[in-house]
Amino acid sequence: MSTVPPPEHPDDRPGEGREPSSISDEQWEAFQREAAESGGGKAPEEPSARARMVTRRLREQDEAAAGRRRWWQRRKRTPEPALPPGWRTGPAWQEMNGRRGRLRTVRSVLVLALVAGVTLVVIRPSLLLDRLPGHHAEAAAADASPLPAETARPSAAPVDQAGLPDRVHPFRGSPAERWASGADAIELPEAKAVGGMSKGDVALALRLTKEFLVGTNLDPAVLRGGQPTAAMALLDPKEPGTLPDLRRALRDPDEKHDPVNLVTRFDPAEVVPAGDVVKVRGRMTFAAGDPGQVRVHADYTFVYPVARADGDGGVTRTIVRRDLTTALMDPARWQATRGKLGLHQYTSEAGNSACDVHDGYYHPAFADRTPTGAAPSGPARDPYDRHRSLYEDKYSGCGSVTRT
Repeated sequence: MSTVPPPEHPDDRPGEGREPSSISDEQWEAFQREAAESGGGKAPEEPSARARMVTRRLREQDEAAAGRRRWWQRRKRTPEPALPPGWRTGPAWQEMNGRRGRLRTVRSVLVLALVAGVTLVVIRPSLLLDRLPGHHAEAAAADASPLPAETARPSAAPVDQAGLPDRVHPFRGSPAERWASGADAIELPEAKAVGGMSKGDVALALRLTKEFLVGTNLDPAVLRGGQPTAAMALLDPKEPGTLPDLRRALRDPDEKHDPVNLVTRFDPAEVVPAGDVVKVRGRMTFAAGDPGQVRVHADYTFVYPVARADGDGGVTRTIVRRDLTTALMDPARWQATRGKLGLHQYTSEAGNSACDVHDGYYHPAFADRTPTGAAPSGPARDPYDRHRSLYEDKYSGCGSVTRT
């Protein structure tokens, strides 16, 4: 059986520019024999010379383009092929679209993650704020629950606290940061009849004692150097010495007559309160006195943050502890005015105020200023220590404080 020669093409003739066949003569004759033996099927056709020529020229263009690129360009990226996509590894546009799809997916995931993160921070700012330097201490102080009311004398002084006060956080670094504030911190015990005085009389004595403490230690006008008019109106005018001595001390203070023994006042030309909050801690009890008399014992510490009146500098604190006993007496048995309060005894201790200055005001010292007044001569005291009794632990002279 004769074999069918392959179709002749002009470029198949030997000559310049012709590329040798990629199939050897022996392989080609084997293909023809197999085709004849199998029943005269069509023999496989070899790629045309034109196709081989085009492939060769495009390959030469690729190599020439790669040679023209500078050495750093060749290192940074792979040369783009000069051949059409289908001549190499298949439909390159599918691969490119796949990469773009993956990039769009990654960007979508990142955007969603960012939106979710921002939303979570808006809902719970602490997730971000907790990582800021110094925030943990402030957050812990802000979240700390107030101490329960004091019901008995403490067994020890409170522990030290970290931090320094400023106008935004005037109680930072003070045990008073967890104390209750203002008049609400003065809680009254439940009244009951004692010493021949009715439950109503005892309740009145407790309320008047609280009003006196508020009027002498928490009234904003009095703290700024004003007169404690409301508090003085509560005192019994029939009690000898109390009202006359207080009026004299307010009018012309000196060492023996100083209103700060009963009243907290600051010189408005020197300092102003650093905010509207005064921290308070203490307790109030009552007991029967002489027949027809109820006595109320109040022991409270007041913490006052103050700043200089000229606005220069930081914040300091003056701590005042007052221990006093008032008496409400039955006018049928005593020379007393009904509904008025008598002062049975009182004492006080102030921390961070100039020594031997008796002008009717407290004079707190600031860390960046030289203290006024005489140098402290007494022992150092912790003004927050409430476990000791002021009556049992008296000392003469003016001492320094271990903290403010």
